[in-house]
Amino acid sequence: MFYKFLSNSSSIAGRLFQQQINLNNNKLTTLLSNRLITLNLRNETSNNNNTNENTGEKIRVHYITNKGERITIEGNVGDNVMYLAQKNSIDIEGACEASLACCTCHVYVHDDYFDKLNEAGEEEEDLLDMAPFLKSNSRLSCQIILKPELQDLEVTLPPATRNFYVDGKKPSHH
Repeated sequence: MFYKFLSNSSSIAGRLFQQQINLNNNKLTTLLSNRLITLNLRNETSNNNNTNENTGEKIRVHYITNKGERITIEGNVGDNVMYLAQKNSIDIEGACEASLACCTCHVYVHDDYFDKLNEAGEEEEDLLDMAPFLKSNSRLSCQIILKPELQDLEVTLPPATRNFYVDGKKPSHH
């Protein structure tokens, strides 16, 4: 509704808004696609019935908490590392619910596995730039999807994360 008003408006704000949408149309489409893909992965993971490369193969993931505790969880090929952690009560916040809008699922990926991950996209890199305690092996766990090459993946939680929306408040998951 707001977009329709501004796009039909002859005001300066309306024309600028229209130009901004036109200039960023591909970027907007990409963001919308990423959100749809992310939501699709979440739904598949939460149902534990992945159609995405699911071979029934279990992948072990070792989470090292910020207190040094090692917790090993088994997931399926296609599972999202952040949702797998949350499902098993590992303290990864994930405030934006994997929509690439925060850095509260920031983790350090063990060097043996870092190069086996899909390359980080521009949106992920921009968010990581805002993450406290950033390292060269930092990634957003919501963007790590399990595949056979990641058997025994090890991720370490940083000392803290920062939720720019409401620091310290954890979202209730739907």
